[in-house]
Amino acid sequence: MQYSGNNRLNMLKEDVSAKGYAIGFNELMKFVEALIPTQEVISGALREKKSVYPILAIREAVANALIHQDFSVTGTGPVIEIFANRIEITNSGTPLVDVKRIIDTPPRSRNEKLASLMRRLRMCEELGTGWDKIVITCELLQLPAPKIELYDDSTRVTLFAEMPFSGISAEDKIWACYLHACIKQVQGEQLSNSSLRERFGLKESSAGSISRLIKEAVELKLIKPLDPTTAPRYMKYIPAWA
Repeated sequence: MQYSGNNRLNMLKEDVSAKGYAIGFNELMKFVEALIPTQEVISGALREKKSVYPILAIREAVANALIHQDFSVTGTGPVIEIFANRIEITNSGTPLVDVKRIIDTPPRSRNEKLASLMRRLRMCEELGTGWDKIVITCELLQLPAPKIELYDDSTRVTLFAEMPFSGISAEDKIWACYLHACIKQVQGEQLSNSSLRERFGLKESSAGSISRLIKEAVELKLIKPLDPTTAPRYMKYIPAWA
């Protein structure tokens, strides 16, 4: 579904598909791509279309929703909702792993045969790298961190469009800080004030705001100093579970 504005008051378009994943997945992705906003960027003598959202992140989030849906929950199915400022992807069932460990935990599938088939169809990799790609592509475009919300029998993933740092909620800033630390950890690196500033697209003058954000994440026990004896200026941080 595509809506006008940021709420569900006015629906613009709706499409319900009954096709199988083998022939319907690529068609679904093309339909979604056609609905999301794009910008024309002139590079040299060429015009290129640039999507507001990273297409790879959308593809991975949709594939995850299809693969990990809980078929025992009746009366529902995967839903993609497109708003002016975000995309929400909802599927039945809750994750089999802790949301806070979704970056580094080895892959685990609720539907092994379906996951194996979709891997052979090159729709997924079965390597557990989907969320790495989602987070990294959002960071590269300096977008707010993708959000995961859990309900009684469903999961919703939200991808946000570009938003100024001041417009991001405190909770989402802390979540972005934690995910940045997780991505750095699996890459063999550590979070620092400069790396987090770069992640949000901020200048050096915002170092104080980033320091306060890091301090909050430490107090919430989401991240911790790599070496507490290091001078504050050179301090680096890792996830609390590392």
